[in-house]
Amino acid sequence: MTWEDTMALHRLGKDPESPNNGSPTVYLDDETGNYILQGWRVTDPERLAQMDIPDHETVIEFPRRMMQFFPEVNGGDGADV
Repeated sequence: MTWEDTMALHRLGKDPESPNNGSPTVYLDDETGNYILQGWRVTDPERLAQMDIPDHETVIEFPRRMMQFFPEVNGGDGADV
């Protein structure tokens, strides 16, 4: 069994208002149980200065309308699981 056989990301939902239908996106990692979020990179120095971000972390902006794809919010699985 390879690494690819044991880990799978499941796409739960894409932003229905995305102009290119490519972002933001919510994924679920079935190995860790963690969500993987694809969103807009935060690069504004003023906003970043308000946070304490460790070197091993990053910050993305994620629209509130995308919360509907989290199973805890929508009462079940995402559309693509």
